[in-house]
Amino acid sequence: MALSNSRAQALQLRALALAERIIVVCRDMPRTDDARIVRGQLVRSATSAAANYRAACRAQSPRAFIAKLSISIEEADETLLWLKLAVKVGLIGAAQVRPMAREADEIVRILVASRRTIRARLDREARSNSQ
Repeated sequence: MALSNSRAQALQLRALALAERIIVVCRDMPRTDDARIVRGQLVRSATSAAANYRAACRAQSPRAFIAKLSISIEEADETLLWLKLAVKVGLIGAAQVRPMAREADEIVRILVASRRTIRARLDREARSNSQ
């Protein structure tokens, strides 16, 4: 809604590509109990961020868009947490994670800016309708 259609599609592809890269990297994690937990959380958060952004782009109203976008922001940010934790406990190398963490951070920033834009537009519309 706040992004143009082509920019929204490009961001959908970026989020999907990030989820794909994370899934591939998670396949190489050790087969321990702690790695299984981190791997599952990482895959869930990355795929959820992509899926919820896709759902936001198909929202029926600006409020539904904001709600789905907010979930996507939370999940993309959570992906950052799990990536950092995986490095800290030695499940993935820092060099391998760096580009994925940078991409997740950029996605979070774009989504936050988009949410801010749509909220500002809704506020302006509400003020003009109440006058």
